[in-house]
Amino acid sequence: MTLFLTILQIIISFALIVVIVIQSQGSGLGKAFGGGGFYHSKRGVEKAVVVLTVVLTLLFFIISILNLLY
Repeated sequence: MTLFLTILQIIISFALIVVIVIQSQGSGLGKAFGGGGFYHSKRGVEKAVVVLTVVLTLLFFIISILNLLY
């Protein structure tokens, strides 16, 4: 069980790193694909990336706690 949780935690951490790099402050998905420099609400892919970041962060936290307990 501990090995499985550790491997799962490593996979989630790599995915979290990739998602955070994608939404780095200076080059969001809108700017990366030719969007303007003005403020706009997150829609489509940008919103999905933000939601994915939150979900991965919660999963990482839960897996970390479970790995600590088992």
